[in-house]
Amino acid sequence: MPRTSQLLYPHREPPTPLPAATVLLLRDDAQAGLQILMTRRSAKASFAPGAYVFPGGGIEPTDAGAHALAEHRPAQTGQALTQAIAAIRESFEELGIVLARHADGAWATPADIAALDRAAPFAAQCAARGLRLAADAMYPLAHWTTDRDLPKRFDVPFLVARMPPGQTPVADNAEQFAPEWVSPADALARHTAGHFFMIFPTIRTLERLTRFASVDALLAALHGEQPLWTSCPRAGLRAGRESRHMEHEMEFGELALVCPDGQIRHALDWQSDHAVPLLRNVQRLTAPNPGAMTGPGTNSYLVGDPATGYIAIDPGPLDAGHQQRLWRAAGGDIRLIVCTHSHPDHSPGARPLQQLCGQSGKARPPILGLPSQPTARAHSAFTPDRSLSDGELLALAGQGPEGEITHTLQVVHTPGHAANHVCLLLREDGLLFSGDHILNGSTTVIDPPDGNMTDYMNALDRLDVLCKQWNVQFILPAHGYVLGDARGAIAHLKAHRLAREAKVLAAMQKLPDGTPEQWVELAYDDVPPRMWPLAQRSLLAHVERIRSLKPGND
Repeated sequence: MPRTSQLLYPHREPPTPLPAATVLLLRDDAQAGLQILMTRRSAKASFAPGAYVFPGGGIEPTDAGAHALAEHRPAQTGQALTQAIAAIRESFEELGIVLARHADGAWATPADIAALDRAAPFAAQCAARGLRLAADAMYPLAHWTTDRDLPKRFDVPFLVARMPPGQTPVADNAEQFAPEWVSPADALARHTAGHFFMIFPTIRTLERLTRFASVDALLAALHGEQPLWTSCPRAGLRAGRESRHMEHEMEFGELALVCPDGQIRHALDWQSDHAVPLLRNVQRLTAPNPGAMTGPGTNSYLVGDPATGYIAIDPGPLDAGHQQRLWRAAGGDIRLIVCTHSHPDHSPGARPLQQLCGQSGKARPPILGLPSQPTARAHSAFTPDRSLSDGELLALAGQGPEGEITHTLQVVHTPGHAANHVCLLLREDGLLFSGDHILNGSTTVIDPPDGNMTDYMNALDRLDVLCKQWNVQFILPAHGYVLGDARGAIAHLKAHRLAREAKVLAAMQKLPDGTPEQWVELAYDDVPPRMWPLAQRSLLAHVERIRSLKPGND
């Protein structure tokens, strides 16, 4: 974890989420398909005023006391049962819907509903009429925890249930208004048009429900008692406006690093004009070289502070403006220049940056890295001033406002993308600078003969061990945003590579005399054809690995 002294913003304790429950009532429509019951919240509500939502609300003490009055599945106990009962109660109080059955299994009738008082204890009234709460008809879809930046937060499961037959929603016209049935796609279209305001969790839930054509299709996807997804989103700024993101989205890890307490202060816009502070001792400057191979551009990093000087990581392509901006961001005090590998978007800027540093009267910083191997392509030739050693420590030290401060980078040789590739582990803050070995938003190309898939996979395993040892939670790649959940990202990447390798093997088995061009069409059928020439390089690396793993090829 990063040191608290290196965080950009003072600690702010987010409000404690309040327990709540929400239910998505479902029906099938002959024309629209799957529909969901939604209502509009009061314009005076303390949370999400005027928003269209699913019925629900806070959990009350009486909900936990009503377990004996509810039908439930064997595994639906404890808090899960309390949540289902709360959602059933809220559906009645807000919309007059009664998810309860008589002893013979018949659903509550309009006469039952007319006899119930929305202002009186709900479960006790149901029991008096011989109704048992139908918690067994409710299934977990998702679990949301409200964003850390909001003054009022909720910890809330999103449950789903079929609309009971013969019932009609009637809003209480106090908390909820104007109930209506709407398909996920229609609700999203109306929101986009500005006529159906919804908050982030509602939008993301509906987006995921657009792939289900019917209630049966949705319920069939809900296996066991676990939600399909859980999320506590984070927000940053894009074009000056709030931009919220879930855990699987590329921006989430960066927001978790820069604003761990949920402050909405970090700009997510990609630009090359100035360095972006990620911590007090880490800045990122993205080169103006966006493209299919580089994403938003190549990330150069500065590690250090005015008291210690800086280490520049990956000074980028040959671009005088980029090197000037990098030099200025470091106040001209760059002590070391490190290249993670020798590809032309990473190392050519090293010499110009070194010369800039010398112009200020300071000693020129040495350029460190591993020399390119004979297997490298001609445009990737690279000779550092000094070769790094695997496990070597590169340290900065100085006197800061709070005493001595250090920043120590451990060199990790990670061949695979390139034979001379290294990653750098910032020990004090548990950060991994991954170069091109791990990217955010794409997988790196493994291009034989300098690239090697077996070496690449072995290096992933080694990085996972180091992340566990040093409690690394964030990966800072050479392309894309910071990744959170470092070990999870590595595991996901390895699983993706193995799944791709299985598809390559299947293509080889289907077309044993096929060409790489034919194999790539089968193994990369989920990739746009325009990317197949690049994908073919990694395919060849997989082919080499598959053949090397055959019995007798040891």
